Amino acid sequence: MVDFRFPSRFAGALVVFATTGLLVGCGPDAVSGPPPLAESAPKVINGYADVVFATYTDALEGANAIDTTLGALVTNPSDTTLGAARTTWLEARNAYGQSEAFRFYGGPIDDDDGPEGRINAWPMDESYVDYVDADPAAGIINDSMTYPTIDGPLLTSLNEKDGEKNISTGYHAIEFLLWGQDKNASGPGARPFTDYVVGAGGTASNQQRRGDYLLATGKLLIADLKPVADEWADGGAYRASFVQLAPEEALRRILLGIGSLSGAELAGERMQVAYDTKEQEDEHSCFSDNTIADILNNARGIQNVYLGKYKDLDVPGLDELVRERDAALDKRMQEELSASIAAIEAIPAPFDQAILGDDSSEGRMRVDAAIKALRKQTTTIVEIATLLGISLNIEE
Repeated sequence: MVDFRFPSRFAGALVVFATTGLLVGCGPDAVSGPPPLAESAPKVINGYADVVFATYTDALEGANAIDTTLGALVTNPSDTTLGAARTTWLEARNAYGQSEAFRFYGGPIDDDDGPEGRINAWPMDESYVDYVDADPAAGIINDSMTYPTIDGPLLTSLNEKDGEKNISTGYHAIEFLLWGQDKNASGPGARPFTDYVVGAGGTASNQQRRGDYLLATGKLLIADLKPVADEWADGGAYRASFVQLAPEEALRRILLGIGSLSGAELAGERMQVAYDTKEQEDEHSCFSDNTIADILNNARGIQNVYLGKYKDLDVPGLDELVRERDAALDKRMQEELSASIAAIEAIPAPFDQAILGDDSSEGRMRVDAAIKALRKQTTTIVEIATLLGISLNIEE
C-alpha cells in the first residue's frame, strides 16, 4: 500500500484506514455478483477523466477572463473596470474550486513539479505584496530598490520564498490586489480603483508597479493552469497513463482525492482551523469574502466525481460501481453529499463573521454542522473504498 499524506494545520486529525479484500463466491452454488472491476471500472475511470478535463477547461477559461478584465482595469482604472474584474474573479473561482477534488494523489496539479502552490496557495501575508494599514510602504510593489522590474519570472521566484505565507502569485494575490485588506465587518475589502491611477488622482504609491504586478499575476495564472488542462485532454500524457492504470489503482487515486479534500483539507484546514481560532486570516478568501462559495464549490467537486457529472456532462460515476455492490451504501453516500452541500449553504455570510461569538451562536453552529457533515461523508468514502477492495489511508 502506498501511503499518501498531506500536511494540515488541523491538530489532532484522525487517520482512518480501510483495508479489505473482495469476497468471492466459488463452487456450483455460488451466487453471481457484480462484474469484476476489470470489466466495470474502465468506463468510470474514463468518465472521471472527462469530468476533470471539462472542469480544468472552465478554470482556464476563467483565468483568461480574469486576465482580460485586469488589462481593462490597468488601462482604464474606474469603478466600472474594477467591479468587472472583481466579478470575473468571483465567477472564475467556481470551476477552480470544483477542480480541487482532483488533488492529493500526485497528479498534474500537485505532483512534485505541479503548479498548485502558485495557483491557490493560502493563507497569504498581504504585506509581502503591497501596502497594509500598518505599513504603507510594505511589499514587493513598494520596494523598487530590491525589485526594480516586476514581471512573471520575478513573482514566480518569490512565491513562498522564506515562508509559506509569502504568497506572490495566484488567485489570492490577485484577490488582494482587487479588494485590499478586509476591514469591514459586514462586507469585503474596499481597495479604491485609484490605487491604479497613475498621476493626478492616484492613491497610495507606485500605481504603475501595482498595475504591472496585477497584469503579471493574470498571465501567470493562465500559464500555470493551461499545462494541467492539457495533461487531461484526449491525448494528454497524464490522461493516457491514468486510464491505463490497474482499475484498483486508478480508483484509489480518485477516492484519495475526494476523501482528502472532504476530510483533512475542507473540514479540517479550511473550516475547523478558522472555527477554532476565530481569525479572519484563517479563512480561504478573506479579502473578497468569497469563502463560503469556495467551500461550497469544493463540496460540489466531490459530488461531481462521485456522480460523474459536471454541468451538462453526465458520464458513468463511482455511484454505478457502488450501487452494483451495495445499493444502500450508494444511497447513503448520495444523501450525505447532498446534506453537506445543504449544510454549507446554510452558513450565514460572510464566513469571517459566522465563526465569531460563542458556540451557541447561529453562525458557529452552522459552521460546526457543516464540518460534521463533511467528516461523516469522509468516513463513508472510506467505506466505499473498503467495498471496492481498495486500501485507502486518509486523514479525516
